[in-house]
Amino acid sequence: MGACLALCSLASCASCLCGSAPCMLCCCCPSSNNSTVTRLVFSFFLLLGTMVSVIMILPGMEAQLRKIPGFCQGGTSIPGIENHVNCDVIVGYKSVYRMCFAMTCFFFLFAAIMIGVRSSKDPRAGVQNGFWFFKFLILIGITVGAFFIPDGTFHTVWFYFGVVGSFIFILIQLILLIDFAHSWNKVWVENAENKAFILTEVLYSAVHFSLLSFTFLHYALAFTAVVLFYVYYTQPDDCTEHKVFISLNLIFCVIISIVSILPKIQEAQPHSGLLQASLISLYTMYVTWSAMTNNPNRKCNPSLLSLVSNVTTTPPSGDGTPGTVQWWDAQGIVGLIIFLFCTLYASIRSSSNTQVNKLMQTEEGGGSGGEGVVGEDGIRRAVDNEEEGVTYSYSFFHFHLCLASLYIMMTLTNWYQPNTTTQAMQSSMPAVWVKMSSSWLGLALYLWTLIAPFIFPDRDFN
Repeated sequence: MGACLALCSLASCASCLCGSAPCMLCCCCPSSNNSTVTRLVFSFFLLLGTMVSVIMILPGMEAQLRKIPGFCQGGTSIPGIENHVNCDVIVGYKSVYRMCFAMTCFFFLFAAIMIGVRSSKDPRAGVQNGFWFFKFLILIGITVGAFFIPDGTFHTVWFYFGVVGSFIFILIQLILLIDFAHSWNKVWVENAENKAFILTEVLYSAVHFSLLSFTFLHYALAFTAVVLFYVYYTQPDDCTEHKVFISLNLIFCVIISIVSILPKIQEAQPHSGLLQASLISLYTMYVTWSAMTNNPNRKCNPSLLSLVSNVTTTPPSGDGTPGTVQWWDAQGIVGLIIFLFCTLYASIRSSSNTQVNKLMQTEEGGGSGGEGVVGEDGIRRAVDNEEEGVTYSYSFFHFHLCLASLYIMMTLTNWYQPNTTTQAMQSSMPAVWVKMSSSWLGLALYLWTLIAPFIFPDRDFN
């Protein structure tokens, strides 16, 4: 019931999903291809669910709901009307778990339905690219049903689903960042080398200076982060794990940076360079910071507020139990920003990076694009650019959003582990190890993209 109220409060924002509005969305998009519009609308579904989750977890929301006469159990009552709603369920961490459970089920359902779709001629492609109003109703129905699931062990079990899904999603984010840096470097350099430009030499120098500046900025931020980590997240006689994490990832980042500019690697992989390595290093430091903020030992995990205000927090008495749980923190905000960027990029990307395209199951950019078709009613509609074959894997795209839903759940709850009654949330070392493992595996994946063309010269990696 609470989910229904929360979603209906945002239903007016989603009214554009009814009728022909999604088709008209192409008028505002840089590309009016049907495939792009569809991905943007599905991403909007995910962002809408994220907005609802954020509203549900706002501090004081339960107190405000209890002020509504006759609504919450134990709240203000109206004579003759019995309060039926358990407001403890529809707000806070419980609500985030259930809302994200609904989104995960929704996208997993479509991932299963869309397996094997090869072109828009498949009847299932019509379901993928249309019927938005009914899809929205399905999402509302699953969400309402999720709030009627008995507590029991639901939150504890779903926590581990969230951990596994978030681990995979962090790797996908890293792959998208590699692809973004690769495309960024390639587009800028190719445009600068294009002889059709006026003052080509000046432009070429300006582009290389800009790339060098961004590379330096990324490394400067990463190095600054390392210094701050050693200062604030380690102790002379404690926090051994943090010292190992910071040192290892620093060494690994230096290794991938050196490998990326080796002559043999440059010969086999001409577009590799320090720009990609610097961005991966910066992201690795973010994941390291995110992992350390989940350490239950408060001596090794000071709050950001205490660091900014220079106030020393009193550590717990040796048992490592965390103090008051924050509903929100800086690493959660940064995590959401990166999530939003990667989700938008995954929705509109048209990459020329063959390796990433094979992994993400998409095709190279350069297909039909641009102008929407004008119908008899004068409305511009999206171009069906998938008659000969889909430009992205429908099933994999939904699976990606399914993992994103789990990542949102873990981010909004700060990766805190619910106890058996879900009345308390606590940091946990498993969350620390999951994040650190994902950073190491991500670095290994990037290193493999560098050395694979050199190790297997007979294979086509271009």
